[in-house]
Amino acid sequence: MFNSIRSRIIVILTMLGISLGYLYANQIKLGLDLQGGMHLVLEVEDPEGTLTSEARADAIDRAERILRTRIDEFGVAEPTIQKVGADRLIIELPGIGLEDESRAKTVIQQSAFLEFKLVLPVQEFQSNLARIDRQIVAALGVDSLRVLGRDVQGPTSEIENILFGGDAPDSTEIDVEDGEEEAVDLRPMTGLLASGDVEGTYLVATEDVDFLNLLLDLPQVQRAIPRNVALHWDVDLVGLGQRTYSRLYVTEGNAFVTGDMLEDAIAQRDPQFNQAQVAFTFNRAGGRRFSNFTTQHIGDYIAIVLDDEIVSAPVVQDRIGASGVINMGQADMTDAADLALVLRAGALPAPLEIMEERTVGPSLGQDSIDRGQIAGLIGMVAVIAIMVLYYRVAGVLAVFALGVYLVLVMGGLAAFGFTLTLPGMAGLILSVGMAVDANVLIFERVREELKLGRATRTAVDEGFAHALSAIVDANMTTLITAIILFQFGTGPVRGFAVTLSIGIVASFFSALYVTRSFFLIYLSGKKASDPISI
Repeated sequence: MFNSIRSRIIVILTMLGISLGYLYANQIKLGLDLQGGMHLVLEVEDPEGTLTSEARADAIDRAERILRTRIDEFGVAEPTIQKVGADRLIIELPGIGLEDESRAKTVIQQSAFLEFKLVLPVQEFQSNLARIDRQIVAALGVDSLRVLGRDVQGPTSEIENILFGGDAPDSTEIDVEDGEEEAVDLRPMTGLLASGDVEGTYLVATEDVDFLNLLLDLPQVQRAIPRNVALHWDVDLVGLGQRTYSRLYVTEGNAFVTGDMLEDAIAQRDPQFNQAQVAFTFNRAGGRRFSNFTTQHIGDYIAIVLDDEIVSAPVVQDRIGASGVINMGQADMTDAADLALVLRAGALPAPLEIMEERTVGPSLGQDSIDRGQIAGLIGMVAVIAIMVLYYRVAGVLAVFALGVYLVLVMGGLAAFGFTLTLPGMAGLILSVGMAVDANVLIFERVREELKLGRATRTAVDEGFAHALSAIVDANMTTLITAIILFQFGTGPVRGFAVTLSIGIVASFFSALYVTRSFFLIYLSGKKASDPISI
């Protein structure tokens, strides 16, 4: 008997030590509803409806892997990233502050498609401007140009001066189909472009950028632009006199290297000007291609294009090997770190649109914690009081076993790296009830055996044996339900299922092993005929 009790005590202490070790090493993280944070529902952008259901599902699968890498590097503790259906993602970022929300959304939504293109002389595009102007007039007509100009840019007279280079002609005088457009100087696009301050660029007044983009989006204009030429806006503005301008770069249509060949990217400061920059390194194939290209284009400008915008366009001073830098200008180190992060994680397969956004403030989370603690405390006090008053010493033993149970459950949650949410707390409290219920079943069967005149030790053994089937049935049916909830549920439902499952396993061990061990210790100092307090 002594050896049996000693072995049981060793097992219990070992389990307690392991649980406490996990609790010490891995503190249980609080979920979004307990500590506040941000909840996002994302969907693949497909405004034209061109993606098939299979393509959307594949894009979401790839986006999930990329976003998981980005968010892990972003530094959010215990984020939740999961698919919902075939084409949606739910992202929960617990503990993120209000000041970081905008930054987090930028990191999540940024496509991060990186390209390196050769900047071309504007002459490569200039010769096509007259044709593009004619296509715009033919597509929109003079009256439409006036309306669009007024809506986007302001007073008609200002727009007409740009579009027509002087007094606006009467629309009745123009018949594009009859070839009479030559008699009137219509320059819808040419009139918006000024000579650039950097090779391969035009300057466009910032108030004209939206109008020019509207023109560039016309299918007729897209077809008129040569296939080997692309137009990209610079992310930085240029101040000249009293006005600000945007640079419009003319580049080769195809990139000679893309971000797929990127191996690493790190934020750092330029040692000469102390400005933020991102240092990048290509893999072997990318480095070889980059080196060969820059060797052939010394003295030319290379455009670094991120998500269709030029973030930097340095001139090639010498051959560049497998590494280089992206100058961030006046951006701070946080922006550089975020850019390096998304470049390392890779480009999204398709743009993502935020369909739903909710922010849970930390005050609400603390209120949930306080209410959960009060509910749990009231429940525990009530359970302890009832068990001690009704079952006396046996109830005290059950309370000690319940304490062991709680340590095991918390250790199990810590071991699996579980994030505790409000539904998870509900599952934990419910599992406490299951543990108490198992003890009640055992004690009632022991009482029945004692009423039948069994000896004390025999009654205890028979009580545990006869209660076993009922405990197994009750716990197994609940465990199966919890597994189904975990398999088919999402978010809070799965959190509830996890805590309930771990609690059920721990309660089974607690009731049948820990409580019985305490009973054996209690009976070890008694004779077979001595009564017990139950």
